[in-house]
Amino acid sequence: MMQEAYNILEKVFGYTQFRSPQDEVVNSLVAGQDVFVLMPTGGGKSLCYQIPALIRPGVGVVISPLIALMQDQVSALCEVGVRAACMNSSMPPGHNAEVENLVRKGELDLVYIAPERLMLPSTLEWLSSVSVSLFAIDEAHCVAQWGHDFRSEYLQLSILQERFPAVPRIALTATADAKTQEEIVARLGLQQAAVYISGFDRPNIQYRITQKVKARQQLLSFIQQEHLTDAGVVYCMSRNKVDSTAKWLSEQGIKALPYHAGLSKEERQQNQERFLREESVVIVATIAFGMGIDKPDVRFVAHLDLPKSIEAYYQETGRAGRDGLPSTAWMAYGLEDVIKLKQMMAGSEANEQFKRIEQRKLDSMLGLAEITSCRRQTLMNYFGEALKEPCGNCDNCLTPVKTWNGTDAARKALSCVYRTGQRFGVVHLINVLRGKMTDKVSQFNHHQVTTFGIGEDLSDTQWRSVYRQLVARGYLSVNFDHGQLFLNDKCRAVLRGEEEVEFRLDPVVKKQSSRSSREKGAPVSEENSALWEALRACRKKLADDQGVPPYVIFHDATLKEMIEVKPATLQSLGTVSGVGQKKLDKYGTDFLSVILQYQ
Repeated sequence: MMQEAYNILEKVFGYTQFRSPQDEVVNSLVAGQDVFVLMPTGGGKSLCYQIPALIRPGVGVVISPLIALMQDQVSALCEVGVRAACMNSSMPPGHNAEVENLVRKGELDLVYIAPERLMLPSTLEWLSSVSVSLFAIDEAHCVAQWGHDFRSEYLQLSILQERFPAVPRIALTATADAKTQEEIVARLGLQQAAVYISGFDRPNIQYRITQKVKARQQLLSFIQQEHLTDAGVVYCMSRNKVDSTAKWLSEQGIKALPYHAGLSKEERQQNQERFLREESVVIVATIAFGMGIDKPDVRFVAHLDLPKSIEAYYQETGRAGRDGLPSTAWMAYGLEDVIKLKQMMAGSEANEQFKRIEQRKLDSMLGLAEITSCRRQTLMNYFGEALKEPCGNCDNCLTPVKTWNGTDAARKALSCVYRTGQRFGVVHLINVLRGKMTDKVSQFNHHQVTTFGIGEDLSDTQWRSVYRQLVARGYLSVNFDHGQLFLNDKCRAVLRGEEEVEFRLDPVVKKQSSRSSREKGAPVSEENSALWEALRACRKKLADDQGVPPYVIFHDATLKEMIEVKPATLQSLGTVSGVGQKKLDKYGTDFLSVILQYQ
């Protein structure tokens, strides 16, 4: 069986070797065993069920949460000659019935379907009447109530075990802490499944977190200096912020498009299609965008607001660099993010246990944002994976963080909260500390408190940094009504002089030379840049002719290997990773002619 798997891997998908543990997963599933797979984004989860579905008799049924994911993967599969289709609400009348008919006639290898449609009695009935090779439950973290993307429809998937006991099931996710893993296994009845947990580390992604000063301008500088011609995703917390940020970036010459649930279905679809098919498009989105998006050449993911958990951060940043090439996860955050998220949690209708878990997850995310040591080590440790040495590819490793003894500043900041009655926000507290005679200071007679004017030695920005870090470390809490700060018991030791406080020194944002930054991030050497652009142009023309995204033709990584190998024959081109037999037959002559022009 594994020999057949290797033949399919090479002839259909164009790869000669599995990545560990893909081969073990394929072997288990082909043998009819249930499987649970935790593998990072870009690790090759799809092949783990696609190849067994081609080997085992019957049709493979893939349960997928998003229409975009289905359409993306079906397009890519059809391109390499796999008979695949999807069933969802966006399809024209009669399409889903036609798919059912093709399955009955044994003319499809894989069918992608949403959980809501799968659970319809009519769907379960026709699936019971055909041969099913396997069930693949993609984005399986959606089943977990404590996960970052709970989907109640996924809870019904336990019926597969009862209704189809002889059909193997595989559940796959890219991110789940220990508790979420346990819940996935329990809810899907996978207690007897073979478990494969691949490493969480994505070494090609550079993690960078900075403090908000002028967030939009910081984002623009980041894009202009490092990713001016690249595809990227910018995440914002609210729909309004998505719209305003996309509009502003467009006015600055960036090809930016909004994406959120408040847009019409047609506009969302159109913007997503442009992102997938055009070059250098930046999508500005809420977290409604991206789960399962198969675009491999997203070179950066930026956050303009703090995610609510490390799971969410890891999942969203994981959409960068799926092709394994260097990519950046950049984030700007500030105290206002913490206050807003805490207010949202307190105002939710969830039970107290859920709120406590969400609070702990947010605290962990804050810890990652404020850490002065290697971010990747902290990130891996959260998921139970040890990284022995600092990564050398995060901001803290590349530019070690300076710290300063902030004990005196902490006492002043905490005392000011106490002296003003623990019922004011950061702006007012800073005005009191810096001795600013505002209307509000005068109204509440806060020019008469002992902390008035004792903080003139620090700027507004520096005091914001102090308050942000005091909240992040649990010395202060936020009142969820209006963002007022109040003291925690933890601060007593600082106020009594029994504990010292070290703060990270927030760096001053320096403007880089856009020319040198672009050269640093160039995908190929200067001598090969003309061939690189020619290959991309060839790929774009072929993609446009067929109405598919360019990466469906070939990934960037495949084009780079073409440049490194510079094949002179079709046979040699066929040895390039990602060039399967059907793609060689279909596109080999076009790409070889381009390469030969630059020999």
